[in-house]
Amino acid sequence: MLRFYRMLCKSNFFSYFCFMDSLTQIILGAACGEAVLGKKIGNKALLFGAIGGTIPDLDVFIGRLLYHNEIQAMAFHRGFMHSILFAVLGCFVFGWITYKLYNTGKRQETTTLQNWILLFFWSIFTHPLLDCFTPYGTQLFEPFSNYRVAFNTISVVDPLYTFPFLVCMIGLMFINRKSKKRTFWLKTGIYISSVYMIFTIINKFYMDAVFKNSFEKAGIQFTRFSAQPTILNNILWYAVAETKDNYHLTFYSLFDKKSISEKIITVKKNHDLLDMNDANLQTLTWFSNNYYNISKKGKIGTYTYVDLRYPLLNPDDENTSIFNFTIYNKNNEWDILPFNGTTPNKEDFTKFMKRLKGI
Repeated sequence: MLRFYRMLCKSNFFSYFCFMDSLTQIILGAACGEAVLGKKIGNKALLFGAIGGTIPDLDVFIGRLLYHNEIQAMAFHRGFMHSILFAVLGCFVFGWITYKLYNTGKRQETTTLQNWILLFFWSIFTHPLLDCFTPYGTQLFEPFSNYRVAFNTISVVDPLYTFPFLVCMIGLMFINRKSKKRTFWLKTGIYISSVYMIFTIINKFYMDAVFKNSFEKAGIQFTRFSAQPTILNNILWYAVAETKDNYHLTFYSLFDKKSISEKIITVKKNHDLLDMNDANLQTLTWFSNNYYNISKKGKIGTYTYVDLRYPLLNPDDENTSIFNFTIYNKNNEWDILPFNGTTPNKEDFTKFMKRLKGI
C-alpha cells in the first residue's frame, strides 16, 4: 500500500483515476469483442472490442472542441455519446466502416457485417451500462431526457472489479482462438466481475439502511440523502444528507463494530452567496444533483464550489473533498478553472486507511 501511495503522490492523482477508468472500459469492451468474434479472428477481436469500449469516452475531447466553457464541456461528458441511442446508431456506423476495411484480401468472407455490428453494439453499449453503477451519472436516455442514471453501487475505479477481469483477458490471449480453454477464461472473467457487481448492489442496500438509521438516531431530519463507496474499494462508504441549511457528511466501514455511524460532519450550504439562476451555474448544480456548497476564496470574484456527492479524501477533514472547483465570472459568464482535483498527502491517506479498517 505504501508503494501505491507513493505512485499516487508522484503522478497526478486524477490522471491515475482516468487511466484506471479507461482500462476498465477497455477490458469490458475487449471481452465483448471476444464473445462476438473471438473464434473467427482471435486476438484481433479483443483489439476491436477495446476500441469500441473506448469510443463513448471520446466525448471528453469532443466536448472541449464544441464548448469554450469548462462547465458545458464537463456536462457533455457521459451525455449523448453514453446513451442507448448512440450505441444503436454507432454500432451500424462503426460496424459498417470496420467491415469494409477489414473484409479485404485474404480476410474476405471471414466475417460478416452482422458480426461487426454486434461487436460494436455490445462494446459501446456495455460502457454506459457499467457507468450507470458509478456515482458520476450517465445520461442513458439522451437526447430524450438529460436524467443522469447513477446507482452508486461501485466506485468509478475499483481494482477488485478490474484486475481479475484483466488477468482473465490476458490469459486467453495466449490460447488458440478455437480452444475451449479460451472460452473458459472469457466466461471466468465475466462471471467474477458480475458476481462482484452483484455484491456491490447488495452492499448498497445495506449501506443505505445503515446511513438512514445513523442520521435518524443523530436527530437529523433530512429531506434526502445519497450514499456511495469511497475511492478504490467497496468497504468504506460515504453519505451526505440534506437539511434546509446544511449538509451532513459521514462514513461507515463494513469493518465498523457498531451498527451506525456516530461521527457526522455538518457543512453549511451557503447557496445564497451567488445567484444560481445563471445558466452555467444551473448546469453545474444539475451536474452535482444539487449536493453542493459554496465558499468565498481569497481572490475577489472567485469562489470554491464543492460537489458533495463525492467523499472526502480525509474522513476527518471537510476541506479534502475530491470534487471541488474554482468558479469565476469572466465577460459576464460563469466558468470553472480546469479541474485538477485534490492531491492526497500522507496524512489524508493514513486517515483514509485507518477509517477503512473500521472503528
